[in-house]
Amino acid sequence: MDDHTRDDSVGPPAGNPTGWRADGQWEHATLRRAVVHGVRLYNDGGFHESHDCFEAEWYNYGRGSTESKFLHGMVQVAAGAYKQFDFEDSDGMRSLFRTSLQYFRGVPNDYYGVDLLDVRTTLTNALSDPSTLDGWRIRLDDGHPVADEADYDFAAEFD
Repeated sequence: MDDHTRDDSVGPPAGNPTGWRADGQWEHATLRRAVVHGVRLYNDGGFHESHDCFEAEWYNYGRGSTESKFLHGMVQVAAGAYKQFDFEDSDGMRSLFRTSLQYFRGVPNDYYGVDLLDVRTTLTNALSDPSTLDGWRIRLDDGHPVADEADYDFAAEFD
């Protein structure tokens, strides 16, 4: 684990996703922290804030790493939803989702607790039918958590 991605305050997952090590620690705890906040914000409709969480963490990783590809893909997911729901720009959403799907190639389906298989399936379906996104939430661990004040406070650090 790199010191710049260590955070001993980040708790364990429900289950055993990729990123959770056999010694009971996250490979990159700050990545997990960004995922938890980013997914909760996305699920609450805070797409811009979700984007900021993923983007800020993305900068910790070198180009081409699995971590970088995953985070860059999640940045595009949040940006695509922002385009669709805040600007009614389905073409912009499609472009961002296509790019996201490219970044997700080779990333495990259970990455840091995100059900990436469901994300990929939903994005693919939304390319032909944007209404697929209506009411869709990202699954994290064993649920579909939504944001609270702490999540919005976390995202505000990146404004």
